[in-house]
Amino acid sequence: MSYSIQHLKETAEIVAKINPADCEKCVAELVGVRARGGRLFILGVGGSAANASHAVNDFRKIAGIECYAPTDNVSELTARTNDDGWASVFVEWLRGSKLNGKDALLILSVGGGNLEKNVSPGFISAIQLAKQVGARVIGIVGKDGGYTATQADACVIVPTVNPNNVTPHSEAFQAVVWHLWVSHPDIKVNQTKWESVTAKK
Repeated sequence: MSYSIQHLKETAEIVAKINPADCEKCVAELVGVRARGGRLFILGVGGSAANASHAVNDFRKIAGIECYAPTDNVSELTARTNDDGWASVFVEWLRGSKLNGKDALLILSVGGGNLEKNVSPGFISAIQLAKQVGARVIGIVGKDGGYTATQADACVIVPTVNPNNVTPHSEAFQAVVWHLWVSHPDIKVNQTKWESVTAKK
């Protein structure tokens, strides 16, 4: 079996194993954010930071939810990293944005954060702040979901079907899942361009 066949087979297995009820629970949380006039802050590092930037566009343009990704502000991110250290950049950014009980965090992560192993500590302090101020926490994470999965109000875990491919599948399925959300009839408020053009023919 070629690697291409293997990778696509793993992808199909993951699709079959993702819990639709978890997706619907996240959709309900997002509907709530919009209904109460809250903001959605999307946190990710590495490839997940790039996904966060893409997702911000979709939530703002398609779902009509005010949305931001701290990693889009490179100047502030690097200033805070240089001056205070990487672990506090998200929580201090969120404090500066006056995170409150109307808002929600969306964590995009492979591991979800692990304090004992010092993996993604920035997510952990951000989630702790969210809990303190009454903001909701949503996640799309891989493996067992780490700290995010244990603390989130709603979370989709990307199942592991091959321990050697946890990262590529987790990051790829972040996009699959958030596109499901913004396409959901309970969330989608604006038609996407290609579909609207095609519908006119």
